[in-house]
Amino acid sequence: MKHRFKPALLAIMAALAAMTVAPLRAQTVASPSETAFLVTTTGDLVRLCEATPTDPTGIAALHFCHGFAVGAYQYHQIAAAAEKKPPLFCEPNPRPSRNEAIASFVSWAKQNPEAMNTPPVEGIFRYLAQRYPCRR
Repeated sequence: MKHRFKPALLAIMAALAAMTVAPLRAQTVASPSETAFLVTTTGDLVRLCEATPTDPTGIAALHFCHGFAVGAYQYHQIAAAAEKKPPLFCEPNPRPSRNEAIASFVSWAKQNPEAMNTPPVEGIFRYLAQRYPCRR
């Protein structure tokens, strides 16, 4: 009698396991790939900044891009002030919107392909220094 329950028990356990794995598989398809967000070059950052909200990971990519750019910008402000050094770039008046600044950065990067292999913070700082130089 014990042997008759084993196949049934195994079948039930397999069905439960399949029902548990199926939702997890659906979640991983929709979530961003970890490798897509390893930003080691300016080109990697530009690819994320070019995403559209309708791309599978587009919203996450755009948020990453904006967060990375804002973090780099704020880091520069704090570091320049702390070191009492002149800034690499100066904020324009009026300030562009974040979307305008990102679109301008992407356009600049495409026009300066040699910058695509630089570290992403360096690419952002080169863009800002060329686009928004300080008047001395």
